[in-house]
Amino acid sequence: METRAPLLTPVLIGGCLVILVGFAIRASFGVFQIPISEEFNWPRAEFSLAIAIQNLAWGIGQPIFGAIAEKIGDRKAIIMGAVLYAVGLVLSSVAVSPLQHQLLEILVGFGVAGTGFGVILAVVGRASSDENRSMSLAIATAAGSAGQVFGAPLAEWMLGFLSWQQVFLVFAAAILAVLAVLPMMRSPQAATRAELEESIGQVLVRAAKDPSFTLIFLGFFSCGYQLAFVTAHFPALVAEMCAPIQAGGMLAGLGISTTSALGAVAISLIGLANIAGTLAAGWAGKRYTKKYLLAGIYTARTIIAGAFILFPITPATVLIFSVLMGSLWLATVPLTSGLVAHIYGLRYMGTLYGIVFFSHQLGSFIGVWLGGRMYDIYGDYTMVWWIGVGVGAFSALVHLPIRENRTPPQGLAA
Repeated sequence: METRAPLLTPVLIGGCLVILVGFAIRASFGVFQIPISEEFNWPRAEFSLAIAIQNLAWGIGQPIFGAIAEKIGDRKAIIMGAVLYAVGLVLSSVAVSPLQHQLLEILVGFGVAGTGFGVILAVVGRASSDENRSMSLAIATAAGSAGQVFGAPLAEWMLGFLSWQQVFLVFAAAILAVLAVLPMMRSPQAATRAELEESIGQVLVRAAKDPSFTLIFLGFFSCGYQLAFVTAHFPALVAEMCAPIQAGGMLAGLGISTTSALGAVAISLIGLANIAGTLAAGWAGKRYTKKYLLAGIYTARTIIAGAFILFPITPATVLIFSVLMGSLWLATVPLTSGLVAHIYGLRYMGTLYGIVFFSHQLGSFIGVWLGGRMYDIYGDYTMVWWIGVGVGAFSALVHLPIRENRTPPQGLAA
């Protein structure tokens, strides 16, 4: 009698916990923008640049940590990432100048790379059966959304009785504590014999020569731009541009009495909606062509973002936008990582996905930095929001020509 491979494995559970804690911390940084800027009387662009540098360092670090994991082991790479994450947070808690914060965010960004999608999804992908891989990648990605559900509200709550410096120290302890799950994360090398014989240099050349890899790389840019801009600036945008919350209304009855609290809740709601959206993407990725699913997601994001900025910004439209955009938030990640694994194999999935993810983080850098810079120039976020709408439409188009066929290792091509 044929036995089905289990979906929930110790590797998947452990990976989910690491991503959950790491992303809960990362998703909360937008909450600190106003407290830190006001304490030091910095222009909005200074803190934005620090978070932008964090995202760029994350992108640079992702292929590096993917290669480290493939060379010396996944768990060692995760330990290195967690230590860098914690050190960056601790040192940031005592930084008093914009330059200090900006330089220290390099450590935080590398820490996120070592504990984030590039390493964890490669581990989970290798440990999953072909039947379960798409859904396993979706579950691990959804764990990041679960972290986002409580990360921003938790930070907002702790800021009620702790300084932002103390909250950073609590987060540093949390990312180190999650290393306790590493004994669960023993992943086999699920690769074909041909893949094992192919060097990393050969697979990089093969990918570089493939136009589809370039299109995947370009298409992931807008995902980073939109997600990082919203994470870093949406709480401030809501606090400053949203219509006041009516006393005695439904939101006030739920404990949301200010637009500042609404901004934190919006980030949490995006994460909550994305749990369902990401799992749906994993289910669909097994059944339908991934490039068309990705094109559809980017198209829907473009329409939702354009509609949001065209209508008056009210508490109701903020919540509607959060649910709709949240359902598409990280749905691109299991599909993009699964596309890379499908076309180029599992052996160097971490490194190849890390390279693609650099485009995502380059978009993140530009979205976060440009948001702060254009806010300081124009006094609002309208222009940078419309740029995000445009790059979303670009990503929808560039996915269409991708050839979703597995390319054979060098030496085996016809």
